[in-house]
Amino acid sequence: MAQLGSRFWRVGHGREIELGAHSVIMAIVNVTPDSFSDGGRYDSVEKAVAHALKAVEDGAAIVDIGGESTRPGGEPVSASEEQARVLPVIEALRGRTEALISIDTYRAETARLAVAAGAHIINDVFGVQKEPVVADIAASTGAGLCLMHTGRDRDKLDDVIADQFLFLERSLEIAGRAGVARDCIVLDPGFGFAKDTEENLELMARTDELNRLGFPLLAGTSRKRFVGAVTGREAADRDSGTAATSVLLRLKGAAIFRVHDVAINKDALAVTDAMLKARDAFERKGTA
Repeated sequence: MAQLGSRFWRVGHGREIELGAHSVIMAIVNVTPDSFSDGGRYDSVEKAVAHALKAVEDGAAIVDIGGESTRPGGEPVSASEEQARVLPVIEALRGRTEALISIDTYRAETARLAVAAGAHIINDVFGVQKEPVVADIAASTGAGLCLMHTGRDRDKLDDVIADQFLFLERSLEIAGRAGVARDCIVLDPGFGFAKDTEENLELMARTDELNRLGFPLLAGTSRKRFVGAVTGREAADRDSGTAATSVLLRLKGAAIFRVHDVAINKDALAVTDAMLKARDAFERKGTA
């Protein structure tokens, strides 16, 4: 099992959040009509805000607001449509919760407007490689930056971890050149993004190898297709399987868990954290 050190993730608007000591849950709030498991359920400002506040009540420390579905085969929307979906939600949430607000976008202009509207974190599924100006915005605003690995629109290496290092080191280079501080950065292995079931399972088994990069890890396995392949469940019924992946990835060193169902993952991770705390106490006693 990975050793979990405590550190602080510095994010926008003068905020920070402790990572490592306890699992942190990021709730998915899709303001879209076509997301793969909840498309259309929260496609108005009122519904999205209510869903986000319920997720915070259930234990989410971060709410991740997205205006474009990133499901396989999803149709891209225009920047103006994305912004029309997410900005009113961010503005409404800003004054109603102390939870951190994340904007799920790879577009620089959407990121800039979202941070101005109150978002603390930019969550980029292309790891600032599609629009590198996203890194400049993170640097200039002090926003937290999540750099996600993807296999989309590129040739991958055969070894899943070698490809992670190849891609994420490039993302880190772009972020570093833009001036993003190291303590503002979190990495996401990008489960499900141009990865088949075998690749996702191997990536889960080897996630602890990514700790060598020296950054906190975010795990986004919620309701993904590979969970369905293993369990035989349709997307809306994959929360128990997701919770199992959260536990396994916590043991591999992940700090943040991006999920649809906050409550079930919170309970599963609370048990995991308690076990890790007991393990650490036992190990300290053994070396005293």
